[in-house]
Parts: sequence; structure tokens; C-alpha cells
Amino acid sequence: MIARQHTATDPNTALDTLASWLAEAQHIAVLTGAGMSTESGIPDFRSYQGRYTQNASLAEVLSIDYFQHNPADFWQAFKEIFELKLVGNKQPNAGHRFLAWLETQGKTVSVLTQNIDGLHQCAGSREVVEVHGTLQRAVCPACGRMHDLAHVLASPLPRCLSCCTPLKPDVVLYGEAVSQFEAALLKVLDADVLLVLGSSLEVGPVNLLPLEAHQHGIDCALINLDATRLDGCFDLVFRAPIGQTAQALQARLESRA
Repeated sequence: MIARQHTATDPNTALDTLASWLAEAQHIAVLTGAGMSTESGIPDFRSYQGRYTQNASLAEVLSIDYFQHNPADFWQAFKEIFELKLVGNKQPNAGHRFLAWLETQGKTVSVLTQNIDGLHQCAGSREVVEVHGTLQRAVCPACGRMHDLAHVLASPLPRCLSCCTPLKPDVVLYGEAVSQFEAALLKVLDADVLLVLGSSLEVGPVNLLPLEAHQHGIDCALINLDATRLDGCFDLVFRAPIGQTAQALQARLESRA
């Protein structure tokens, strides 16, 4: 195992090190946050220019309590915030494509995403744990029936086709438990490398994943434009765009072939 070195002073050396980890790894776990999709034109919530800082009431609006008490207002806000009509127009970026490419090189790549946009699947990643759910469907809280995005967009307040109950988007709202956390944790603990891309690591319990990896001696790398409170858990920290870094890593890996 390569010695822990935290933020590297020489970016090229750090890239070489990370490329070596990825080349030698059989199983790569990748945790992706909102910063992963900003290069596809999808705003994040916590960066300076993100929607979260533009409207501090979003945490309240996107809560399970608000949905239960104000389903019509909730859906109006939810559709505006996530621009549901534009979901299909967003395309995977170089970062998404890099993770899918790693699979074609014989790697097991477990993508554990906090994002709900479905871009990892669009890029071709096959093993994706959507820790916070997906925008592509909605669920009936009463009977459990699933409904697709087309049905959700068909009316201001989408209702269940079976029991007429207002639908809930199939995402984890503020105040709800993250049911996929255990599945994500098992993937991390089985991995040779943990790569964290574009996450502020402010949201629990997902931010426990790098802590667990660190404690179990798994090589950890973070690619994020801003500092996080958990930078000390990582062997390598890159302050660079994800797509640019992914392309540099792919070039190094291809040169090894």
C-alpha cells in the first residue's frame, strides 16, 4: 500500500500515483456528489453559486414534512428546483464517461452516487447505487406503485393511478432515512480504492463512507474544487475539475496498456 500523503504538492506525481492505484485495483468504489454533474450543466446545492445558497428555504421545501403537509406546493417547487422538464436534455460529461470506461478495462466499478439525475447510467455504468434516489420515477406512499417521469410531468400534482394518493418523488427528502447506506458501505469495504468525486461531504450518513474506508486502510482519493472537513481522511486530494482530471487519468492508464 502506498503511504498516506494527503494533498500532494506535485499534481503530476499525484496523478501518477492515483493512476497506479486504479491500474492495480480490481474493485474501485466511487462516491459522487453534486459536483460530478455541474459539468453537465446541473446546478449543485452547496457551492457558492449553487441553488442551496441562493435560497436557504430549500432544505425546508425539500423535506418529507413539507411534502406531507403541502403536496401541491411541494411538487411545484420540486419541479422548478430540479428542472424536471429538462432532465432528458442533460448529458454525461467526461467524468461520467471515465467511470464507464474503467469498466471496459475489466474493473469492477461500484458507483455510489448522491445524485438523482441518472447520468451515470446514461454514460454506461452498470453498477450504480443511487443513495439518494432518482428523478426518473415517483412512488405512491400509500400503495407503493411506481410511476415514470412522463406521468409525473403530466399534471401539476401527480397522483397514483391506483389509489389517487399524491405521489412522492423516489428520492430521499430531508428528514428521511437513507435506506441504501448499508449497501453503499458494503461496496466501499470490499473495494481496493475509494474515489470521491465532487462531494462536499457535508451530508450524512454518506459522509461516513470515506471515514470507514480510511479506518480500514483503503486507498482514498478526493477530486473536488473546494476543501472539505474530511480532507484529512484522503491519501490524495485534487483541487481540479473532475472532467479534466479524469481525462488525465485515462491518458495515463491507456499509456500503460
